[in-house]
Amino acid sequence: MNNRAISERDLAVVWHPCTQMKDHEWLPLIPIKSGQGVWLEDFDGRRYLDAVSSWWVNLFGHANPDISQAVKRQIDTLEHVILGGFTHLPAVELAEQLVAITPQGLDKCFYADNGSSAVEIALKMSFHYWRNCGQPQKTKFITLENSYHGETLGALAVGDVALYKDTYAPLLMEVITVPGPDCFHRDTGESWEAYSLRRFEHMRQTLEQHADSVCAVIVEPLVQCAGTMRMYHPVYLARLREACDRYGVHLIADEIAVGFGRTGTLFACEQAGISPDFMCLSKGLTGGYLPLSAVLTSDRVYQAFYDDYQNLSAFLHSHSYTGNALACSAALATLNIFQTHDVLGRNRQLAAAMARAVERFAEHPNVGEVRQTGMIVAIELVRDKAARLPFPWQQRRGLGVYRHALQRGVLLRPLGNVIYFMPPYVISEQEIELMAEAAWEGIRIAVQD
Repeated sequence: MNNRAISERDLAVVWHPCTQMKDHEWLPLIPIKSGQGVWLEDFDGRRYLDAVSSWWVNLFGHANPDISQAVKRQIDTLEHVILGGFTHLPAVELAEQLVAITPQGLDKCFYADNGSSAVEIALKMSFHYWRNCGQPQKTKFITLENSYHGETLGALAVGDVALYKDTYAPLLMEVITVPGPDCFHRDTGESWEAYSLRRFEHMRQTLEQHADSVCAVIVEPLVQCAGTMRMYHPVYLARLREACDRYGVHLIADEIAVGFGRTGTLFACEQAGISPDFMCLSKGLTGGYLPLSAVLTSDRVYQAFYDDYQNLSAFLHSHSYTGNALACSAALATLNIFQTHDVLGRNRQLAAAMARAVERFAEHPNVGEVRQTGMIVAIELVRDKAARLPFPWQQRRGLGVYRHALQRGVLLRPLGNVIYFMPPYVISEQEIELMAEAAWEGIRIAVQD
């Protein structure tokens, strides 16, 4: 088998995600045969450095021996069982560990099988909590501009990336969208902290005005990932936690992309010293092996649903593969790597290496900003550096970087005109240099008129 044969079979039957399929008339599909560490290999023997962790899920490399062995052991014992009225040890142990390692006050774990589903659960739990507590008028959600929380209808509604949302607007619930703390737009010489504090006034005013009708505020802590990796200061989260408490509104932290060490701490909320009312987790939870998500919440929320059956207060939400035993075992093996290795310490070294590798990008005439939070680096391409004016999206400059990087053996998948690095934590400093060099060359080619 070779790439061409597999691609032809694929394009005859498979509809790919987040893709204009007509592009594949001229943009070759790349079939992957195997993976090892940060590397993927196609059927023609070409290798690609996975600089985006296969959509941000892979923490410790492809075919990680520890996670693979955990799944192999589990598959011979129990692959899955209904979690309604039944349980199993991996689900129990994983919930115990998640409660132990997440911020204080997150006492209960509700499983699902992807990030969007976790967001749906948090939204429904928050709404239902207020209903059970005698406040059915609380039906609205507050979200930040440029946010992204998934593509099921509830999750899409509380997001604000037009590319994904606008088409489906007639199907979506109405939300309150607040100007965000995205520090790309700060004034010259203004710090991230000062700008984030200044922007928080919009949120404070909105909460003051709408608290009686609002269930929750939902945010991506520190980094709006699908929103072109825009970043802000932890002080915004600290102020938001205080305001949510003051006005009696839940705080939902969508840590699906930023959790498990990606921002420099195990969870991004730690950098603000806060505990949300709901924390949504997925992606890196299983090290990139199997679909799994979890919503962590407080015992106070749990108790609002704990009642006699005939009162119909229960949270009747379910997924067939809730708490899948194989996925839970992969997640336990992933957490064990954090426990037995100094992952965060090594990530600090890798983050410093990434910072060094992209220093020169800041001086490029078509780079408007280089920004970094932990193991996430973003390089924003612009046509006018002084005014920070973007290239027209129709020109697809980022796609040019993607195509060149593939020729250099690096998988980059830009978000529009933003090139970003979000590699597995097992990357070496030499591989970081390769990743940056491929991006540098790709940008040079892509910005040419």
